[in-house]
Amino acid sequence: MSTPALLSPLQIGPLTARNRLWLPPMCMYSAQEHDGVATDWHVLHYGTRAVGGFGTVIVEATAVTPEGRLSEFDLGLWDDAQIEGHRRIVAAIHDGGALAGVQLGHGGRKAGTPPWRPDAAGARAGTLQGWDLVAPSAIAYPSEGHAVPRELDEAGIARLVEAFAQAARRAAAAGYDLIEIHGAHGYLLHEFLSPLSNTRSDAFGGDESGRRRFPLQVVAAVRHAIDDAGSSAGTIDGAEAGAPRALGIRLSATDWAEGGLTGQDTARFAVELAAAGVDAIHVSTGGNVPGTVPVGPGYQVPYAAQARAALAASVADGGPGAGVIVVAVGVIDSAAQAEAILTAGDADAIAAGRPALRDPYLPVRWAHELGVNDWREAGLPVQYWRGAWR
Repeated sequence: MSTPALLSPLQIGPLTARNRLWLPPMCMYSAQEHDGVATDWHVLHYGTRAVGGFGTVIVEATAVTPEGRLSEFDLGLWDDAQIEGHRRIVAAIHDGGALAGVQLGHGGRKAGTPPWRPDAAGARAGTLQGWDLVAPSAIAYPSEGHAVPRELDEAGIARLVEAFAQAARRAAAAGYDLIEIHGAHGYLLHEFLSPLSNTRSDAFGGDESGRRRFPLQVVAAVRHAIDDAGSSAGTIDGAEAGAPRALGIRLSATDWAEGGLTGQDTARFAVELAAAGVDAIHVSTGGNVPGTVPVGPGYQVPYAAQARAALAASVADGGPGAGVIVVAVGVIDSAAQAEAILTAGDADAIAAGRPALRDPYLPVRWAHELGVNDWREAGLPVQYWRGAWR
């Protein structure tokens, strides 16, 4: 039989993943010492998913500043002391045969607001006391208990652009293959992009171009940082000179709210991001305002398809977008569903999060469901072949 699309290799910028199944970034809130340093638990968690057959493993939202964390239990890359823990995660992912990625982010007005904790009876309501919130505008997240953030001035914006760049250099030093910028789910970059949370009248607000200015500055700075870290001149703290690295970004395509971002907005932005040097666009939705989201099987896939179509149209017209991949995510719960999304041309890769929390060996099981019982092709380590289906 022919190889299913899901198990075919995927080119991501200069990299090649063994298949098209991603583990998306999912916050674990498990840096118990509140120092942003990765622990043995993180190494085991991510390494196991790599051994389980994922082609690309993206480590959870990792803060570029302490105050940018979503909780005191988040991972960080704002300090060189955090590099070594990430190196251990990368080594475990690579040993499992997957590409290693990390998502760099800043929580903006939703920082200091952990939605849950493994050792807590329930979710915490609102912003943690004393947390320093910053945002494009002094508008609180519209839900009970959320503090009003400080509006960033241009100097503060410049400092955060540099914070993203420095975190990217540390990510390169840790050995990550792919750096993904968090521009989704109501966090800082998304807040700048959305007219619901950005009411500025200066160069960083107003029309679509102004609202995109800060995110595009972050993209440019991170692109430069990871390219520079791959050169002999830019190598820091053990980063491999000349090592190829890819740049991705995760976006919320729509705010699911009147007056907010739409799929059309994000499709246009995808083309601009391609011109800025992004290799992968990971399409999610929502998170900037509370409200009803029509969650259901594949509910975000049409937005991935819309972005992919815009990129294809740009290429056809001689514009940017060639080689940029689009990743679909959101209640993709079966091998058949994932395969159908890929064969329909709606996306280039599939991110499966919650199913992978239930089953670290999800890729191997999905390969079996698609009729693949050659365990080399499925990605099952030789040590486990005795457990293969008969």
